Amino acid sequence: MEVIVLGAESERAALVADAITDLLWGATDAVLGLATGSSPSPVYAELVRRHDVGQVSFARATAFSLDEYLGLPPGHPEGYRQVLEREFVGLVDLSAERLHTPDGQATDIVEACAAYEAAIVAAGGVDLQLLGIGSDGHLAFNEPGSSLASRTRVKTLTPRTRADNARFFDSPDEVPHHVLTQGLGTILQARHLVMLATGAGKAEAVRQAVEGPVSARCPASVLQLHPHVTVVLDPAAASRLELVDYYLAVWADKPAWQGI
Repeated sequence: MEVIVLGAESERAALVADAITDLLWGATDAVLGLATGSSPSPVYAELVRRHDVGQVSFARATAFSLDEYLGLPPGHPEGYRQVLEREFVGLVDLSAERLHTPDGQATDIVEACAAYEAAIVAAGGVDLQLLGIGSDGHLAFNEPGSSLASRTRVKTLTPRTRADNARFFDSPDEVPHHVLTQGLGTILQARHLVMLATGAGKAEAVRQAVEGPVSARCPASVLQLHPHVTVVLDPAAASRLELVDYYLAVWADKPAWQGI
């Protein structure tokens, strides 16, 4: 696991955008894993900027989202497909047909989850998966207590997660209680995992995920089991890490050619 702490939002966004741009230049049919929430938004904005000036194309890429709410009306502005189309996919040359999201309108939820797993496999697996982290350590919508080997399935959101997400809705009561989410085992099959976190409110979750024991109590700690993980933080999110001086030294001495 590589932990990178950068003070400027523009630096963090550019770093992750560089990895995605390099991936697309090397394999134009790359498979991207997309996350929603505030953490990846600067990365999407930087990728849109690069697309607009001809530095990157998504025309042959495929994308899979991590999760989707259950119970929202079709086309609801806070449905994650709509969010991704509004903030990223609809602003670049990635066609809507190449954006895959769990089916939040499915009547047979078990079948819909199995179909989503199969679609990821059929696409060749995810090359680079963007991730955030919840204040309680959840990864995607794998809440504390989730199986570390879990696959795409329905999950019940905790009151804390619903409260954290209430800012996106007109009323806290509108936040759904259930979601479809990629499981932790599903996420671990992506070839490169990139987790972003900012703010002091994420500092304890980051500490547990990066330096704590691997435990279902902090689902994001499962990242320690993956061979290629990049954690990109601002100083506030890194403020509880015991080894932060070491991470800073490693980054300062890293060969420029190596990338993330």
